[in-house]
Amino acid sequence: MSTLLIKNIGSLVTSPDSEIKKGKKQGELLFLEDAYILCEEEKIKEIGHGDLPQADEVIDAQGCLVTPGLVDPHTHLVFGGWRQNEMAMKLSGAGYLDILKAGGGILSTVKATREASKEELYFKAKEALDEMLELGTTTCEAKSGYGLDLKEEVKQLEVIRELNEKHEMDLVATFLGAHAYPEEYKSDHEAYVEQVCDMIPYIAEHGLAQFCDVFCETGVFNVEETRKILLKGQEYGLRSKIHADEIDAIGGSVLAGELHAISAEHLIVCNAEGIRALSQGNVIACLLPATSLYLSADFAKARQMIENDVAIALGSDYNPGSCPCLNLQLVMTLACQKYRMRPEEVLNAVTINAANAIGRAEQVGSLETGKQADIVLWNAKDLNYICYRMGSNLVKQVIKKGKTVA
Repeated sequence: MSTLLIKNIGSLVTSPDSEIKKGKKQGELLFLEDAYILCEEEKIKEIGHGDLPQADEVIDAQGCLVTPGLVDPHTHLVFGGWRQNEMAMKLSGAGYLDILKAGGGILSTVKATREASKEELYFKAKEALDEMLELGTTTCEAKSGYGLDLKEEVKQLEVIRELNEKHEMDLVATFLGAHAYPEEYKSDHEAYVEQVCDMIPYIAEHGLAQFCDVFCETGVFNVEETRKILLKGQEYGLRSKIHADEIDAIGGSVLAGELHAISAEHLIVCNAEGIRALSQGNVIACLLPATSLYLSADFAKARQMIENDVAIALGSDYNPGSCPCLNLQLVMTLACQKYRMRPEEVLNAVTINAANAIGRAEQVGSLETGKQADIVLWNAKDLNYICYRMGSNLVKQVIKKGKTVA
């Protein structure tokens, strides 16, 4: 078996274990100085300091900071086209739902995605993954939701599966057929909800997704429609995620707690009742500060959530409309500045909590013996520096499954 030694690590910073970090533990980290990591094949074999073990390959970290690979728990990775034309509408005061009603937003991306071939979608998403890897992200979630019929949703999910098989990045797929009402069902929402429920058995039986998500929001899917779809997903083994409380608090976060969803996402306007429900349901709050920035919207109440024992994960929300950003380093800075999260809390939010939010905490999200050797070396001496710098790529080297990939 081939071995890799990373030596002269100035500071190794990681969650001490694979458990969800919430409340006071949101910022619980293990700091090791002058450390080394020994990898064997794809796994971490040993972490320590002092006398160095022998290895086939040696990387000298030269005193830099080392962390787990970053985990992005919320992306809309596979889509056709872009939506730069909507910027002028937004600058003129049009809101998200205004653009959607005008035929823009999600529906314009649905049209472009349906028109794109599987190969076109694959190579476009691959370029995004290449960039994410260079920025330190080594695992990401990817949602469908730009097909809105079985054939096109399957097309997206098959692209995600193929990328997971061929790209260095690990991908976790989420079925988001309930992202919007397609044009052909705009006057019959009940029929489309049934259509989404009818898609679930095929998607589950063919192993195309691990999670089922619904955009529970004003003008899209209400609480009862969301409940029906998510319960159908649970019936077929798809764990629940919910886009909730992004624009209006219509009860999505409360439903997330009721259904014990693995995560509730966005939560910009989540109120005290919603926060209480998330805490009681042990739901991870997946917050997306770059989306708030891009939409000039409010920022989620992260500190209030932490104080009420809600675990925070942070994602990019990479998509063509409301957040064409895939840089988790920028997300980390925004979380400090706009959520008032400490760097220690932020690192857990983009590593172990993010991994828990996509069901991968036993494999990734922390540096532990036996876990996958996903490791980032930084052009930084300490964690504060990563969160302090804004807009620069501070990654020095990325190790994925024990091999240098960026």
